[in-house]
Formats: sequence, structure tokens, C-alpha cells
Amino acid sequence: MIFIKLILAHLLGDFILQPNSWVADKENYKLKSKFLYLHILIHTALSLIFLWDLKLWWVAVLVGISHFIIDLAKLSFQNVKTKKRWFFIDQLLHVLVISGISFYFGEFTFDFLQNQEFLKIIMAALFLTTPASIFIKILLSSWTPAPDGPNNIQTESLTSAGKYIGILERLLVFTFILVNHWEGVGFMVAAKSVFRFSDLAQAKQRKLTEYVLIGTLLSFGLAVLTGIIIK
Repeated sequence: MIFIKLILAHLLGDFILQPNSWVADKENYKLKSKFLYLHILIHTALSLIFLWDLKLWWVAVLVGISHFIIDLAKLSFQNVKTKKRWFFIDQLLHVLVISGISFYFGEFTFDFLQNQEFLKIIMAALFLTTPASIFIKILLSSWTPAPDGPNNIQTESLTSAGKYIGILERLLVFTFILVNHWEGVGFMVAAKSVFRFSDLAQAKQRKLTEYVLIGTLLSFGLAVLTGIIIK
């Protein structure tokens, strides 16, 4: 498949064969950076090597030109605050270009949209992200953890960390159920219990412990129930 070959070339060129010093030089000098052009040349060469067909030279050139335009846009518009966002935009655009080329060669079709099993799995996975988080938040709204006090040990938490931890654990549980590896669900429960134990023990709050336990069981329960329904 052309898609797989071009993705391999992209992974090698954009990550493995691009040192951090090149990235820093490109960010500092942009169009004046010699490493920008060397990076594009390597990408073009890798694409041609992986395709291994001189008749497809124009594909390698197209990948190189599009990569240059996308990288230049990222270097021109990103700043310290938007650097992370532009990294993902940059990678998404590269993959879209490769997907477009693959679609041109007839490698991609939209037949999967007619596959009911696939659509059910996608629907369930989407439900287990933000919708499930909102369900759990509403169900837990009657209870709140104990307020901070002089005897309570509190540690700083990452922004929205709990939400994303919940989403990831539900998706993992759902995946384990789909592939018939229920032992993975037990591993997830045990792992989360180990990580949470020290925090709850230090806090010495029974209400907080019960709150976390209810939230965890609801999260895992929703994922398990969704997995069973889809199966």
C-alpha cells in the first residue's frame, strides 16, 4: 500500500532522522534555516525509496512540496502558547496529504460507513469519552469531596487530569472487552487502586475515599456495560 509506505517515510523523516538541534534551528531561522531544506530533501528521498518505483517520482515530489508548505506555515504561525496545537495540526495535515494520495490510487474507500459493526463500535467509543464523563459528573453531583482544611493533605492536580484519566480508562476497558481479555479490566482496576491508595491514605478523608470509589466504579461500570451491549 502506498499509504503505509509514505507513513513509514514520514515517521522516519519527521521523527527519527530529525535531531532536536534541527528543529531548534528551523524555529529560530525559519526560511533561512538550511536544515529546513535538508529535512524536506530527506523526506522526498525517503518517499521515493519506500515507493521504489520511478514512475511515482511525482508522488515523492508532491509529498516533499506539501511538507515544505505545511512546515513553513507551522514555523510562521506558532508561538510558545500555540506550539503544542500546531504540532498536532502539522501532523494531521501531513497524514491528510498522504491519505489524499492513497485515495487517488483507489486504496481508500468509504465502504466502512456501511459496516454496522464498525459504526456500533465507533458510537460506543464516542459515548465513553465526554458524554460518559458528563453522566458521571451529574450522578456524583449530590456528593462533593470534603473541603480543604488544616488537617487535610492536598496536592496540586493537573488541569482536567481526572476527566482525561477517566476517558482513557473507559476506552481501555472497552477495548479489553471487545478483544475478550477480561483480565485486562482487572489489571486496570488494580493499577488505579494502587495509584490512588497513597493519596487517599494521606488525605485521611472517608468522604473523599467514598467519592473517588463511587466515581471509579461508575466509570468502569459504564465501560463494562457498554462493552457487553456491543458484544
